[in-house]
Amino acid sequence: MASYITARKRAENLGASGKGTEHFWLMEVTSIALAILTPFFVFTFGSILGRPYPEVLAALSNPFVAILFALYLLVGLYHFRHGVQVVLEDYAHGTSRRMMIIAAICITYAILAAGLFAVGRIAFAVVPLAL
Repeated sequence: MASYITARKRAENLGASGKGTEHFWLMEVTSIALAILTPFFVFTFGSILGRPYPEVLAALSNPFVAILFALYLLVGLYHFRHGVQVVLEDYAHGTSRRMMIIAAICITYAILAAGLFAVGRIAFAVVPLAL
């Protein structure tokens, strides 16, 4: 059986796309980070679920909780973005694939920005915004 991979590609461990295992490794690292962060997030979020609004604001304004929520948002949405990209690369083709990947990336970053803004707003300024 003939090998179509050059010696250089074999030595660098790069596949046909030229990215090698970088994407897979990124998904592994973020999934391990999520496995560590999720119990803390669930415990923290579960403890404030159903509480009165001032208690929830007081709990979320704690720096540790705010950092935990922000980290969970960052890692979770970064993992989501790359997971969706892999699915779209595998099952969509042509221009529609490119458009869907761009849309997924933009939507994910918009959700991330809104989430981080909300966490920062609660953590640093408990006073409501006057419109």
